[in-house]
Amino acid sequence: MPANLPPQYFEAEKRFRLAKSPEEKIAGLEEMLAIMPKHKGTDHLRAELRARIAKLTQLAAKKSGVRRASMLIEKEGAAQVAVIGLPNTGKSQLVASITNASPTVAEYPFTTHSAMPGMMEFENIQIQLIDTPPLAPQSIEWWLRHMLIRADALLVVVDLNDAPLAQMEDITAQLDKMRISIGEKQSEGNLDIPLYQKKALIIGNKLDLDNARRNYIALQNRYENSLTVIAISAKEGTSLEELKRAIYQMLDIIRVYTKAPGEKPDFTDPIVLERGSTLEDAAADVHKDFARKLKYARIWGSGKHDGLMVKRDHILQDGDIIELHL
Repeated sequence: MPANLPPQYFEAEKRFRLAKSPEEKIAGLEEMLAIMPKHKGTDHLRAELRARIAKLTQLAAKKSGVRRASMLIEKEGAAQVAVIGLPNTGKSQLVASITNASPTVAEYPFTTHSAMPGMMEFENIQIQLIDTPPLAPQSIEWWLRHMLIRADALLVVVDLNDAPLAQMEDITAQLDKMRISIGEKQSEGNLDIPLYQKKALIIGNKLDLDNARRNYIALQNRYENSLTVIAISAKEGTSLEELKRAIYQMLDIIRVYTKAPGEKPDFTDPIVLERGSTLEDAAADVHKDFARKLKYARIWGSGKHDGLMVKRDHILQDGDIIELHL
């Protein structure tokens, strides 16, 4: 299948070739990835560009003296979610409360200087959360934008006791500078650099403090039409289970289970797919050759008759059980 690249891609490629520093080259490659249409004809080129970004990121880390682990964290689990916010909003406390990570937690700002991953368990899957340095102009590292773009979604943490609406304005202003948008989809306009639209969830932290509930209502009223807002206390452990479910729902993913003929399904290790994925997508996830050899499957779940025969273009639902026949 031909790539069918648009003219804007070749303009971005020209800017990449003229770039001098690794950071500028990374930005150029990211732009090319954003412009490139997503279909099977671009899969190889997309993988090649991502490999070049990884190599340049290592080079930039070596030159700047920053540990590579702080810059390029490989995705693990069902999804990768970056936790962002202004100084002293409780990001690290939150990550420590719902994952296996142990970031530095203190009552003073700027305790997080690098990125730290941790795994959050939700039912039978794990989701990777990354604690990041604060989104304050004086502390934003050049590699943070790349990390946020690569993440599947963002958790935006605000302090409910300290003008959360103003915090959100500051955060969205910093994201705008990175050409990252959350909430309602925005137009590209005439800007040269593409806009990255990210799934996001607003987390109002420190619900245990005096003005928190009143400020939470104001935050909800402001963002109820564009983003989900969850109120928690990471320190007290309030509403953390509700938060985990909200993170799963925000990601818009499904879990699909497999079974062999005559055997019971394995509910401990689901296939995790984007909502709207097909039987063919699930087969490819099991093994790359399965999608090519697949003849049909039998399916259980989603209100269907048990063992219903379906074809490769069948849209799967969360909780479906599939029996692949090659």
